[in-house]
Amino acid sequence: MRTMSSEDQAPLNTNSAPKHIAIIMDGNGRWAKAKHMPRAHGHQKGVQTVREIVKHCAKIGVDSLTLFAFSSENMKRSSEEVGLLFKLFLTVLKQETKKLSDNNIRLKIIGDMSGFTEEIQALANDAELLLRHNTGLNLIIAANYGGQWDIAQAAKKIAALAIEGQLQAEDIDVEVFEKHTALAGLPKVDLLIRTSGEVRVSNFLLWDIAYSELFFTNTLWPDFGPDELDEVILSFHSRDRRFGARKEEN
Repeated sequence: MRTMSSEDQAPLNTNSAPKHIAIIMDGNGRWAKAKHMPRAHGHQKGVQTVREIVKHCAKIGVDSLTLFAFSSENMKRSSEEVGLLFKLFLTVLKQETKKLSDNNIRLKIIGDMSGFTEEIQALANDAELLLRHNTGLNLIIAANYGGQWDIAQAAKKIAALAIEGQLQAEDIDVEVFEKHTALAGLPKVDLLIRTSGEVRVSNFLLWDIAYSELFFTNTLWPDFGPDELDEVILSFHSRDRRFGARKEEN
């Protein structure tokens, strides 16, 4: 990711923040390894970064923030690490729900929840219900999520409607399809950020990032803070977003 020059710098305000930011939070394990610590420490430090970024996004007026907690592919990791992720997810749900409520934040969890324990599923459902009437930032956590899974689930829902006679094949278009995706009803993703130096989207929000601006930073997730997020947003506003249209020539 390029470094901002002094000419680029400008104070952020609630009118300049992208409506929807999505982040692939990558690098917890490498952060821990570099410090000769167990991977668990990296994941725990990553949770602290989540708190900082959520708080900052709410402060600068972001409407929706989608965080890629772990993918369906992550479930193929060692049973020890998957167990650690489950335990951490459970702990965060227990500890953070009241804080989210106090800060007027809504919560939505997307992904295949059937892969989680019944306790985690119940806590996730209770947290979403408790926070559903809040009017501030929409916080979306993608857990056991994959973009291809999301598209397949939407297709299944549409097929079921067609079988029931509620929908005809000729009625299916982009607008109908996206009403059945995990992020239906939320603003389109303006900005996708990936930390840790990897330059790929890793099956994240494949439908929703068709015209998102993509930013890749070498910073590991535990070290990614509000200042760097502000830098990315400033760079975002310097880009010419045409959404597939040709720019008119003078």
